Amino acid sequence: MKKFAFLGAAVAMLAGGCGQSSKPAGSGGATNQASEPSPLTAPVDYLGAVGKAKQTAIKTVDTASINQAIQMFHVEHGRYPKSLDELVEEKYLPRIPDAPYGMKIEYDAQTGKVRVVKQ
Repeated sequence: MKKFAFLGAAVAMLAGGCGQSSKPAGSGGATNQASEPSPLTAPVDYLGAVGKAKQTAIKTVDTASINQAIQMFHVEHGRYPKSLDELVEEKYLPRIPDAPYGMKIEYDAQTGKVRVVKQ
């Protein structure tokens, strides 16, 4: 009978967590709602992450294709194009890709560098 009483007490202590808090030391008991995931906001958090990932992927693919066209132009002409429109005129690109929403494509003709930046 003592075994069952001891086993019951051990289970109760494990289930109750021995009364200790899992908060890190120095937290002062305050919780940071923004950093802790919540089941209620999970769908919104997921959609936000998907939107950011899509925008990043579009930026990467677009800048990669533009950079490749710039390098091909540079090899053949010995200079960087004066503008991105010159890449289209010389048939290195079918068209200049659209920047993601809220962004714009910046081109530096001196260095041949393309960046996607916020407007």
